[in-house]
Amino acid sequence: MYYPRLRDLREDADKTQKEIAALLGIDQRVYSNYETGKREIPSHMLIVLADYYHTSVDYILGRK
Repeated sequence: MYYPRLRDLREDADKTQKEIAALLGIDQRVYSNYETGKREIPSHMLIVLADYYHTSVDYILGRK
C-alpha cells in the first residue's frame, strides 16, 4: 500500500524522515519504505502517526 499523505503530513510539519523515524523508534530507511509503500505500516505506528499529526488513521490511509 502506498501512503502519499505521510510525506505531505511530514513536509507540512517541517520534519525529516529521520525525525519521524526517531519518533517511531525505527531506522530512517524503514520509514522511507513506509512512505513509498515498499513496506506496510504496522497499525500501532499508524496510531502514533495519527496522534502526532492530529489527524485520523483513515486520513493517512487515504479513506477521507
